[in-house]
Amino acid sequence: MLHILYIIAITAEAMTAALSAGRRRMDWVGVCIIAWVTALGGGTLRNILLGHYPMTWVSHPEYLLITAGGALFAGLIASFMRRLRTLFLYLDALGLVVFTIIGCQVAEEMQLPAIIVMLSGVITGCAGGVLRDVLCNDIPLLFRKEIYASAAIVTGGIYLGLEALGLSSHWATIAAAVAGLLLRLLAIRYEWQMPKFVYEEEWE
Repeated sequence: MLHILYIIAITAEAMTAALSAGRRRMDWVGVCIIAWVTALGGGTLRNILLGHYPMTWVSHPEYLLITAGGALFAGLIASFMRRLRTLFLYLDALGLVVFTIIGCQVAEEMQLPAIIVMLSGVITGCAGGVLRDVLCNDIPLLFRKEIYASAAIVTGGIYLGLEALGLSSHWATIAAAVAGLLLRLLAIRYEWQMPKFVYEEEWE
């Protein structure tokens, strides 16, 4: 089930990334690169930091074809996708929790400390979007007031907490995914925001 959700998530991420590339007037190669970075960049960065090889897209090169295909398709139906904005926000929320749990599981398999497991989940869930925004010259969503990284932290924390209480990985995954998804969707629905740090004073 998690694998199927992963495929759905990377496809949705690639399609929304294509629109970001289109707003920057990139060519089709650029569209595919932005799609790959967004959909697969979080896991790639995680694996580099943890020394976990081979990369997911090396073991499964079909992921490159799936995400590129999704991005190119999104480019062809770009005008129609605007009507599906809410759907893709929900799919992005799904991708966030799925990527986070997968990142936690990778670090667990490497028998790393709990704090590294949590960080692995957050990086997997959030880093692809950060890389996309940086390449598209936007302020990353992660660094703005959105409840995004917080949702990843909650997801990873619930997953690890339930496992520590003796719940199986299967049920911990389901419970964490539901809780993280609910938090993110409620944040979107009610426009919940993180506090902002504002400092405008000039140094003497």
